[in-house]
Amino acid sequence: MNIPSSTLVEVQNIQMDFHYHTALKDVSLAVKRGEIVTLIGPNGAGKSTLVKVILGLLTPQKGQVFRQAGIKIGYMPQRLSVDMALPLTVERFLRLSGITQLATIQAVLAEVGASAVLQRPLQHVSGGELQRVLLARALLRYPDLLVLDEPIQGVDVGGQYELYDLISRIRTQRGCGVLMVSHDLHIVMAATDHVVCLNQHICCSGHPGIVSRHPAYLSLFGARPARDLAFYTHHHHCAEHTVNEENIPITEESVLPANEQSIHPLHSAVVITKD
Repeated sequence: MNIPSSTLVEVQNIQMDFHYHTALKDVSLAVKRGEIVTLIGPNGAGKSTLVKVILGLLTPQKGQVFRQAGIKIGYMPQRLSVDMALPLTVERFLRLSGITQLATIQAVLAEVGASAVLQRPLQHVSGGELQRVLLARALLRYPDLLVLDEPIQGVDVGGQYELYDLISRIRTQRGCGVLMVSHDLHIVMAATDHVVCLNQHICCSGHPGIVSRHPAYLSLFGARPARDLAFYTHHHHCAEHTVNEENIPITEESVLPANEQSIHPLHSAVVITKD
């Protein structure tokens, strides 16, 4: 494989079969340093399987997998369940990563805005706080690539915007690549550089504004997510929404011009480190 030096991970023409079921067929994808790639698709599309191939947890029957030499990967799982009877504080949970220096743990919690939960039982943190703790755990090892599986799960709407802003700052500051997996299309697609729509094979890929109008995307998700994306993009990037205290009608055409310049991708990242 002739791979550019900026590429952190790349899969080419991957096929993954389970018994008589083909999970992935002829799938190719790459993530470069400083780039945000979002993987979307319906349930059963093969998203989790592709992530496992990228992480090295599954070996495909066909195709090639490249990972940059010495790459460090931070991974955030879709969910984390902790027994209520388990005496596990946030500090102890973060020490399980193998990083035990208290000063380092405190610094990373401060970076993600979660200093206050250091000694709190992990079972008693809110949904948004838990996501920040998982992000802190990922950042402890200074990963080159962040892999986020449903990063805003369990977070309220206001917290989702805050979390993506936090992710944006961390990606910018650390210069890592990001691969996100999500079904929160209208938010995630407005917070990414490149979208890959998967349904066993790659249906379409490219800039989020273009993908949201692609026939293959519309056949999977319908027109509603595209309208949600248009509204989210307008709401997130426009300071004023009224003129003379009158509401301005928002249409897809008014916020998604042909040249797609109104869509300004956020620079994101979030995750649990693969130890």
